[in-house]
Amino acid sequence: MTKLLANRIMTPDGTILQSYHRHDYKEYVDTSSNELYILDGGLDYIRCSVNKISANNLHIYTTDSHDDIREAFAWGTYGIKGDQKRSWIVLKNIENNHIQAILDTQKNIPDHIRKIFIDEQEYRINNKMTV
Repeated sequence: MTKLLANRIMTPDGTILQSYHRHDYKEYVDTSSNELYILDGGLDYIRCSVNKISANNLHIYTTDSHDDIREAFAWGTYGIKGDQKRSWIVLKNIENNHIQAILDTQKNIPDHIRKIFIDEQEYRINNKMTV
C-alpha cells in the first residue's frame, strides 16, 4: 500500500510549505499571486487550498525513488538528550549514528518508515557516503 512520506507544495513564487504532522497547519500569502496558500495534515491526510494559480504538488510517497525520498522525508528530533525544541531534519542530513539510534530505540514507528531508514543505510553504503 502506498503511503505519504512528505506533504509539500510549492507556491508560484517558489515558497515550499511542508506539513510535518496531523493538524500542522501552514499558510502563506504568495508574493507573486497575492493568494493565500494553505497546507495541513502531515502524513495522515492532505488538505490544501484551491487557488486561481495552482501550487505545485511536491508530495512524496513510498513508491517514489529513494533519491526523492531522502530529499524530502523529514524526521522530528528533540536532540540527543531529548531536551531541545523539536526540529525537523531531512533524511539525507541525518547522521549515521542517529539513524541507527532511531532503529534501535523507536520500536513503534510504522514499518514503512523503518524501511526508509534501512534503505538510507544501504544507500549510503552502496554510494560510499558518510554523514
